[in-house]
Amino acid sequence: MAARLLRLCRSLRAAGPRPFSAQASPLQTEQHGTKRPEPSSAKSLTDIGTRRIFSSDHDIFRESARKFFQEEVLPFHTEWEKDGQVSRELWEKAGQQGLLGVAIAEKHGGIGADILSSAVVWEEQMYVNCTGPGFSLHSDIVMPYIANYGSEEQIKHFIPEMVAGKCIGAIAMTEPGAGSDLQGIRTYAKKDGSDWILNGSKVFITNGWMSDVVIVVAVTNREARSPAHGISLFLVENGTKGFIKGRKLNKIGLKAQDTAELFFEDVRLPASALLGKENKGFYYLMAELPQERLLIADMALASCEFMFEETRNYVKQRKAFGKTIAHLQTVQHKLAEMKTQICVGRVFMDNCLQLHADKRLDSSTASMAKYWSSDLQNNIATQCVQLHGGWGYMWEYPIAKAFVDARVQPIYGGTNEIMKELIARDIVSDK
Repeated sequence: MAARLLRLCRSLRAAGPRPFSAQASPLQTEQHGTKRPEPSSAKSLTDIGTRRIFSSDHDIFRESARKFFQEEVLPFHTEWEKDGQVSRELWEKAGQQGLLGVAIAEKHGGIGADILSSAVVWEEQMYVNCTGPGFSLHSDIVMPYIANYGSEEQIKHFIPEMVAGKCIGAIAMTEPGAGSDLQGIRTYAKKDGSDWILNGSKVFITNGWMSDVVIVVAVTNREARSPAHGISLFLVENGTKGFIKGRKLNKIGLKAQDTAELFFEDVRLPASALLGKENKGFYYLMAELPQERLLIADMALASCEFMFEETRNYVKQRKAFGKTIAHLQTVQHKLAEMKTQICVGRVFMDNCLQLHADKRLDSSTASMAKYWSSDLQNNIATQCVQLHGGWGYMWEYPIAKAFVDARVQPIYGGTNEIMKELIARDIVSDK
């Protein structure tokens, strides 16, 4: 892990960990050759120190992240659900803790760790069942576009502030008439001298209400031979004339996550607002979407692990017919089935994480992970609510929140039906 991240975690242990980077394999950095237990044989599916893809350095970072989410997020999440957003103070605390821009290169102002360290943050957020903070989208969807395709000026302007939690990022793809079909977008940017004039609207934008900078996907060439050849990306800052934030959307789940409509009415943007090259936006999106789908998949699996442990604890305490319901064979078999499904999913998910760390994760495999894990998440949520009985339907029970939060997972990031299309296309292709 980069020196910057180590400094943030070192206070957790007297002996500092050995550094590792995005180039180092965690399988090679494990100290003393110790064999890490698999989740299936660990005391809990959320235990620290399990899973072969991680090292002891990742464990130290996980301890730090777990402490942060338990102390700085969990106690306040109910209030944030009422507000429809988390606090700005939380973002800055996350920046101070080194939880933002974890996998962004240190030369760009990021933490400089590997993608497995980012996965630690994704998972620890799900282990406290708090979906409000949009850290993962900010750090591992928005920031990579700027770091990978931005100019030196754009990187210097945005990345350090985003890592500090002082500049919140969002990406605006979805429109009222265009969701999974990105080629159907209507938001249009027209050249006016060296400037661009942006018009259009976006919907379902995570971090949209609190955003300080938004990557806007827009058509820039209506005469292109296909829509994919005429799409560009723009960096639009909050406060820009004509950039209007609509209402925070009232969702059935993800209550503390600010999701908004965005409107662009004759927004004049300088040439420097163009992110990357003109008309190359669709290709940038295709290159970055596998990481977005991996992120959704890993958070889905982590949610499954949380829900299982929450339900295991509940059935061991809940009494019926003179004994805890954990003594009922039908409950025991259901727990056995769920744990097996989750552990099987975790093996595939960890394989995908390692492939991505090695820069070998392809779009089809990422699509498999996203569709299968989010479907499993909804299946596990339904079974866990059932095992909670009537209490599982009560909002104050964590399992109820996990249940409604799970429902959007097969929808965003490309619907699971689209994921199957992408997988099938790869199967039947002659190439």
